[in-house]
Amino acid sequence: MPLYEHVYMARQDLSVQQVEELTAKLSAVITEAGGKITKNEYWGLKSLSYRIAKNRKAHLTLLNVDAPSAALTEVERQERLSEDCLRYLTIRVEELEEGPSAMMRKSDRDDRGDRGDRGDRGGDRGGRGGERRPRRDDDSQDASVED
Repeated sequence: MPLYEHVYMARQDLSVQQVEELTAKLSAVITEAGGKITKNEYWGLKSLSYRIAKNRKAHLTLLNVDAPSAALTEVERQERLSEDCLRYLTIRVEELEEGPSAMMRKSDRDDRGDRGDRGDRGGDRGGRGGERRPRRDDDSQDASVED
């Protein structure tokens, strides 16, 4: 049977339990059609780059699926009918990834926190070189006292 990676986004106002129930419902559709879910990962509530149906965030879930194409067609039809599902993407792959996906690898997320290019400038904000001309009180009075 063909292998697929299926990711869907659910509305932000759903609870984690409701998202899990939606995932169980979609998994049941796949198993009834003769397929199986090899991996189920909940990626969490993530911020979106742009609003989708007035939602700024969405719950993301990954399903690695070993099923006939008719099963995925039915899952996608169910997601189009559901108001809780914002978007979905199904990709056919040659082999399924073993272990945690890139979104779940903690070491990748921790490496982003180390920004070596910051902090070495010593407070310099660009072209000024960090120096400012001291303000003199009589500069501001000279322009207004020309009567």
